Amino acid sequence: MRSFFLGPLLAGALVLGGCQDQANGGGGGARDQITAVGSSTVYPFTTLVAETYVANHPDAKAPVIESTGTGAGMRLFCAGLGAAHPDIEDASRRMKRSEYAACAAHGVGALMEVQIGIDGIAFAEAKTGPGMQLTPSDLYRALAATPLGQPNRARVWRDVNPALPATPIQVYGPPATSGTRDALAELILTRGCEAIDPRARRLAQRDPAAHAALCTRVREDGAYVDAGENDNLIVQKLSANPQAIGVFGYSYLEQNAGTVNGVAINGVSPSYATIAAGAYPGSRPLYLYVKVAHLRAIPGLRDFLAAYAAAWGPDGPLVRRGLIAAPPAVRARAAAVIAQTIPLDPAELPQ
Repeated sequence: MRSFFLGPLLAGALVLGGCQDQANGGGGGARDQITAVGSSTVYPFTTLVAETYVANHPDAKAPVIESTGTGAGMRLFCAGLGAAHPDIEDASRRMKRSEYAACAAHGVGALMEVQIGIDGIAFAEAKTGPGMQLTPSDLYRALAATPLGQPNRARVWRDVNPALPATPIQVYGPPATSGTRDALAELILTRGCEAIDPRARRLAQRDPAAHAALCTRVREDGAYVDAGENDNLIVQKLSANPQAIGVFGYSYLEQNAGTVNGVAINGVSPSYATIAAGAYPGSRPLYLYVKVAHLRAIPGLRDFLAAYAAAWGPDGPLVRRGLIAAPPAVRARAAAVIAQTIPLDPAELPQ
């Protein structure tokens, strides 16, 4: 897990102690700095906004941004309302209805959902790698625990596709708590599974748990290596093992273009243009979730969100950091959510 701290932090800032908590409807509040948890993919964008916010508000305390992974961040975010709990959840996938229910069960109340832009889950290899060209079906056959319902015995890429090299299957990727891992399952493995197994689509409706076991459960015999939430570590591992493939957010591919190459999926290489157009199979939206009650309680939170909205345009600093700007209508809707405090309708969320 990575954390971002600008300036000195008070160890007791997140402790309620005997004070009433303004976010819970009490008095003066117990924390005067912004806190965010969640996605390692969104982390560099939120830290950049934090830097801008501090530069423009020199009297403000520095936000605390933690890279915990989307799933782990949701659990922290939804654990309660008030100074002991984060204000913002960075998410590389949309919140699930079950997660919203967990927030509600802990009294979190209304949330705002803000799409900050688009990203792609990028597959990459070292500059000296074999020059892989893959499909979702190749990746499913290589990484699923039970492709076509049978234990996965593929050891080299040629085992899954005769056109691929006889190099060992070794893929460095995010852990199960990561939104990038969820996107890998939804956008790539499920697509590959349903392309080669006619049972899969029917199973998704009849028995979702069985569908997940067939299509998205990843093998645990060393072919897929959980490399943690630090995507830069995956880039380093590719340099040390040129035959391996890495999976991470597109921004890390762009930032490390001198070290790694993108791997084409279905003949389409990951790039700003192909992801923005939806041509690359791994395109996905990125989000912030914000507690409405904390807008009244945490100094500067509204200004921080306004700084985000000012930075996510096609010519903005977040795009220069690796974010892909959302279409104009999506940006306008997200800006309106912030400006008008429009709450999320949980009926719109996926299961």
